[in-house]
Amino acid sequence: MCQLLGMNCNTPTDITFSFSGFAQRAGVTDHHSDGWGIAFFEGHGDADAGAFDKGLRHFVDHAPASTSPVARLIREYPIKSRHVIAHIRKATQGVVALENCHPFVRELWGHYWVFAHNGNLADYHPHLHSHFQPVGDTDSERAFCWIMQEISKSHACMPPVEELNHTLRELLPRIARHGTFNMLLSNGAALWAHATTDLHYVVRQYPFATAELKDEDLAIDFARCTTPRDRVAVIATQPLTVNEQWTRFAPGELRAFVDGAPLSA
Repeated sequence: MCQLLGMNCNTPTDITFSFSGFAQRAGVTDHHSDGWGIAFFEGHGDADAGAFDKGLRHFVDHAPASTSPVARLIREYPIKSRHVIAHIRKATQGVVALENCHPFVRELWGHYWVFAHNGNLADYHPHLHSHFQPVGDTDSERAFCWIMQEISKSHACMPPVEELNHTLRELLPRIARHGTFNMLLSNGAALWAHATTDLHYVVRQYPFATAELKDEDLAIDFARCTTPRDRVAVIATQPLTVNEQWTRFAPGELRAFVDGAPLSA
C-alpha cells in the first residue's frame, strides 16, 4: 500500500528534513515506487487560528520519489508552508500515471482542498454528481470526490473546523467499511488525519531537540533553526525518526491539527 506524510505548523516551515527520509521509502528502504506527490498551502506569513492559506503549490510525478528530479527539487528547496500533504504510491487500483498520483486537489467555496489516501477500498463506486468527478481511475480519488460532494451538501458555505470535524466523523466510516482508509485532508485552515490501520504523529515544540531519520543517515538539531514559539506536527504512516516519541492513531480515529497541535477529540 501507499504511505502518507503530513505537516501542520503555527508558522510557515519547510518539510525538507521529513521529506528526505520519506522519499527513501519509494524504492530504497521500501517499495512504494509507483509515483508520488506533494502539495503546499501558502499564505502571507503567520496566520491566526482559523485563517486560511489560499495559495497552493502542487507537484506530482509517476516516477519513484527516490529518483524523481522533481522530488530532488523538493528535498533541496525549502518551501515554507503551514499545511503540507505528501504521498508515495504503491498501486492497488489504477495504472501508474500522473492522473492517479496523490495528493488530489479540488476547489470548493473558493478554497483549494487537498487529499491523499493510503489503503484499498473494495468495490467502492459511490454515486457522484456532476461537480466532483474523478480524473483518474483510483478508489482514492473516488473517495475524495464523494467527501467533497457530501461536505458541499451538508454546508452552505465554509464551516468552522469543529463543524467539519462533526461532518467528517459521520462521513468517513461510510468509506472505511469498504477497506483500509488512512487519509490526510486539508483546506488551508486545518489538516485532518484519519486512520483505520497505520498512522502516527509527533509534535515538535520548545524545548527542541535533535531528530535522526530512520530511512537516511541524516539528523537535524531543531533548536538551531527554530524559535521558542514554533510548533510543528508531523503525521506519517510509519514514524520517520528513531529518537522521537510518535503517537499512534487508534483504529477509526479522526484528528484535526491546527497551528501545529491536535485539537481535543
